[in-house]
Amino acid sequence: MPQPRVKLVVTGDDFGYCARRNRGIVECFQKGAISNVSLLVNGMAAEEAAEISKRHSIPIGLHANLSEGLPVCDTLPKGSSLVNDDGYFHGKMGFRKALRNGQLKMIEVEQELKAQVQLFCELTGQLPHHMDGHQHVHVLPGVRDVFARVLSDHQIRFTRVPVEPGLHHCTWLSPQLRGFYLQVEQDSLDSIPVFLKHGIRY
Repeated sequence: MPQPRVKLVVTGDDFGYCARRNRGIVECFQKGAISNVSLLVNGMAAEEAAEISKRHSIPIGLHANLSEGLPVCDTLPKGSSLVNDDGYFHGKMGFRKALRNGQLKMIEVEQELKAQVQLFCELTGQLPHHMDGHQHVHVLPGVRDVFARVLSDHQIRFTRVPVEPGLHHCTWLSPQLRGFYLQVEQDSLDSIPVFLKHGIRY
Protein backbone atom coordinates (compact mmCIF):
# COMPACT_ATOMS: atom_id res chain seq x y z
CA MET A 1 0.00 0.00 0.00
CA PRO A 2 1.50 3.41 -0.94
CA GLN A 3 2.57 5.57 1.96
CA PRO A 4 1.29 9.16 2.26
CA ARG A 5 3.78 11.79 1.16
CA VAL A 6 5.24 13.90 3.94
CA LYS A 7 6.41 17.43 3.21
CA LEU A 8 9.30 18.54 5.40
CA VAL A 9 9.37 22.29 6.07
CA VAL A 10 12.59 23.65 7.59
CA THR A 11 12.40 27.29 8.71
CA GLY A 12 15.31 29.64 9.35
CA ASP A 13 14.33 31.67 12.42
CA ASP A 14 15.62 35.08 13.53
CA PHE A 15 15.99 36.45 9.99
CA GLY A 16 16.76 40.13 10.47
CA TYR A 17 18.50 39.71 13.83
CA CYS A 18 21.80 40.97 12.39
CA ALA A 19 23.60 41.12 9.05
CA ARG A 20 25.80 38.12 9.81
CA ARG A 21 22.82 35.92 10.65
CA ASN A 22 21.09 37.10 7.49
CA ARG A 23 24.05 35.94 5.40
CA GLY A 24 24.08 32.52 7.04
CA ILE A 25 20.34 32.01 6.56
CA VAL A 26 20.50 33.03 2.88
CA GLU A 27 23.38 30.63 2.33
CA CYS A 28 21.33 27.83 3.91
CA PHE A 29 18.38 28.64 1.64
CA GLN A 30 20.51 28.75 -1.50
CA LYS A 31 22.00 25.34 -0.66
CA GLY A 32 18.58 23.81 -0.03
CA ALA A 33 19.02 23.33 3.72
CA ILE A 34 15.94 25.40 4.65
CA SER A 35 12.56 25.94 3.00
CA ASN A 36 11.62 29.39 4.27
CA VAL A 37 12.44 32.04 6.86
CA SER A 38 10.81 33.83 9.79
CA LEU A 39 11.51 37.55 10.10
CA LEU A 40 12.18 39.40 13.35
CA VAL A 41 10.78 42.80 12.45
CA ASN A 42 12.42 44.42 15.48
CA GLY A 43 15.84 43.04 14.56
CA MET A 44 18.64 45.46 13.72
CA ALA A 45 18.89 44.05 10.18
CA ALA A 46 15.17 43.50 9.48
CA GLU A 47 15.01 45.92 6.55
CA GLU A 48 18.02 44.29 4.91
CA ALA A 49 16.49 40.84 5.48
CA ALA A 50 13.23 41.86 3.82
CA GLU A 51 15.12 43.12 0.76
CA ILE A 52 17.17 39.92 0.61
CA SER A 53 14.03 37.79 0.73
CA LYS A 54 12.63 39.67 -2.27
CA ARG A 55 15.89 39.41 -4.21
CA HIS A 56 16.17 35.65 -3.71
CA SER A 57 12.41 34.88 -3.69
CA ILE A 58 12.58 33.35 -0.22
CA PRO A 59 9.19 32.42 1.30
CA ILE A 60 8.91 34.55 4.42
CA GLY A 61 6.81 34.61 7.57
CA LEU A 62 6.77 36.60 10.80
CA HIS A 63 8.74 35.53 13.88
CA ALA A 64 6.61 37.44 16.39
CA ASN A 65 8.78 38.73 19.20
CA LEU A 66 7.55 39.63 22.68
CA SER A 67 10.64 38.71 24.65
CA GLU A 68 13.80 40.26 23.18
CA GLY A 69 14.77 43.76 22.13
CA LEU A 70 12.44 46.73 21.73
CA PRO A 71 8.72 46.73 20.86
CA VAL A 72 7.65 48.23 17.54
CA CYS A 73 4.20 49.48 18.59
CA ASP A 74 4.33 53.25 19.08
CA THR A 75 0.95 53.36 20.82
CA LEU A 76 1.91 51.20 23.80
CA PRO A 77 1.39 53.19 27.00
CA LYS A 78 4.33 54.55 28.95
CA GLY A 79 5.39 51.87 31.43
CA SER A 80 3.78 49.10 29.36
CA SER A 81 3.55 45.70 31.02
CA LEU A 82 5.56 44.24 28.11
CA VAL A 83 8.78 46.09 28.93
CA ASN A 84 11.22 46.68 31.77
CA ASP A 85 12.31 50.03 33.16
CA ASP A 86 14.70 50.50 30.23
CA GLY A 87 11.95 49.97 27.65
CA TYR A 88 13.12 46.52 26.54
CA PHE A 89 11.12 43.30 26.53
CA HIS A 90 11.54 41.20 29.68
CA GLY A 91 13.58 38.37 28.09
CA LYS A 92 12.78 34.70 27.52
CA MET A 93 12.41 33.76 31.18
CA GLY A 94 11.40 37.24 32.34
CA PHE A 95 8.41 37.23 29.98
CA ARG A 96 7.30 33.87 31.35
CA LYS A 97 7.72 35.08 34.93
CA ALA A 98 5.67 38.22 34.26
CA LEU A 99 2.97 36.08 32.64
CA ARG A 100 2.86 33.67 35.62
CA ASN A 101 2.59 36.61 38.01
CA GLY A 102 -0.33 38.11 36.10
CA GLN A 103 1.63 41.24 35.20
CA LEU A 104 1.14 41.16 31.42
CA LYS A 105 -1.80 42.95 29.86
CA MET A 106 -3.18 40.92 26.95
CA ILE A 107 -4.50 44.05 25.25
CA GLU A 108 -0.88 45.22 25.00
CA VAL A 109 0.19 41.81 23.68
CA GLU A 110 -2.45 42.21 20.97
CA GLN A 111 -1.34 45.77 20.15
CA GLU A 112 2.27 44.69 19.75
CA LEU A 113 1.46 41.62 17.64
CA LYS A 114 -0.73 43.69 15.31
CA ALA A 115 2.00 46.32 15.03
CA GLN A 116 4.52 43.63 14.09
CA VAL A 117 2.21 42.27 11.38
CA GLN A 118 1.80 45.82 10.04
CA LEU A 119 5.54 46.45 10.02
CA PHE A 120 6.11 43.10 8.31
CA CYS A 121 3.72 44.18 5.55
CA GLU A 122 5.51 47.52 5.18
CA LEU A 123 8.92 45.86 4.94
CA THR A 124 7.99 43.01 2.61
CA GLY A 125 4.94 44.28 0.73
CA GLN A 126 2.92 41.21 1.67
CA LEU A 127 1.22 39.42 4.56
CA PRO A 128 3.28 36.78 6.38
CA HIS A 129 3.03 33.32 4.81
CA HIS A 130 3.14 31.98 8.37
CA MET A 131 3.55 33.42 11.87
CA ASP A 132 5.24 31.83 14.86
CA GLY A 133 6.74 33.06 18.11
CA HIS A 134 10.32 33.92 19.04
CA GLN A 135 11.34 31.66 21.94
CA HIS A 136 7.95 29.91 21.61
CA VAL A 137 6.02 32.69 23.39
CA HIS A 138 3.05 32.14 21.05
CA VAL A 139 2.02 28.89 22.77
CA LEU A 140 2.00 30.28 26.31
CA PRO A 141 -1.32 30.36 28.22
CA GLY A 142 -3.31 33.50 27.45
CA VAL A 143 -0.85 34.61 24.79
CA ARG A 144 -1.89 31.76 22.47
CA ASP A 145 -5.51 32.97 22.47
CA VAL A 146 -4.50 36.50 21.49
CA PHE A 147 -2.01 35.15 18.96
CA ALA A 148 -4.68 32.97 17.32
CA ARG A 149 -7.10 35.90 17.06
CA VAL A 150 -4.48 38.12 15.43
CA LEU A 151 -3.65 35.41 12.88
CA SER A 152 -7.33 34.85 12.16
CA ASP A 153 -8.01 38.59 11.80
CA HIS A 154 -5.20 38.88 9.25
CA GLN A 155 -6.05 35.60 7.48
CA ILE A 156 -2.65 34.10 8.30
CA ARG A 157 -3.34 30.37 8.18
CA PHE A 158 -0.12 28.71 9.34
CA THR A 159 1.81 28.65 12.62
CA ARG A 160 4.18 26.33 14.46
CA VAL A 161 3.49 23.93 17.31
CA PRO A 162 6.91 23.08 18.80
CA VAL A 163 6.48 19.46 19.90
CA GLU A 164 9.69 17.42 19.80
CA PRO A 165 9.20 13.63 19.44
CA GLY A 166 11.50 11.76 21.79
CA LEU A 167 12.06 14.67 24.15
CA HIS A 168 11.11 12.53 27.16
CA HIS A 169 14.06 10.24 26.39
CA CYS A 170 16.68 13.02 26.30
CA THR A 171 18.17 12.12 29.67
CA TRP A 172 21.40 13.96 28.81
CA LEU A 173 19.66 17.32 29.18
CA SER A 174 20.14 19.10 32.50
CA PRO A 175 17.06 18.88 34.74
CA GLN A 176 16.42 22.63 34.38
CA LEU A 177 16.68 22.61 30.59
CA ARG A 178 14.66 19.42 30.27
CA GLY A 179 11.95 20.88 32.48
CA PHE A 180 11.80 24.00 30.32
CA TYR A 181 11.43 22.06 27.08
CA LEU A 182 8.84 19.70 28.55
CA GLN A 183 6.81 22.74 29.60
CA VAL A 184 7.11 24.16 26.06
CA GLU A 185 5.84 20.83 24.74
CA GLN A 186 2.86 20.84 27.11
CA ASP A 187 2.03 24.46 26.26
CA SER A 188 2.24 23.51 22.59
CA LEU A 189 -0.16 20.59 22.97
CA ASP A 190 -2.57 22.82 24.89
CA SER A 191 -2.41 25.35 22.03
CA ILE A 192 -3.61 22.97 19.34
CA PRO A 193 -7.36 23.25 20.13
CA VAL A 194 -7.05 27.05 20.22
CA PHE A 195 -5.37 27.20 16.82
CA LEU A 196 -7.78 24.70 15.28
CA LYS A 197 -10.76 26.69 16.55
CA HIS A 198 -9.50 29.66 14.54
CA GLY A 199 -8.80 27.59 11.42
CA ILE A 200 -5.03 27.83 11.84
CA ARG A 201 -2.89 24.95 10.58
CA TYR A 202 0.42 23.89 12.05
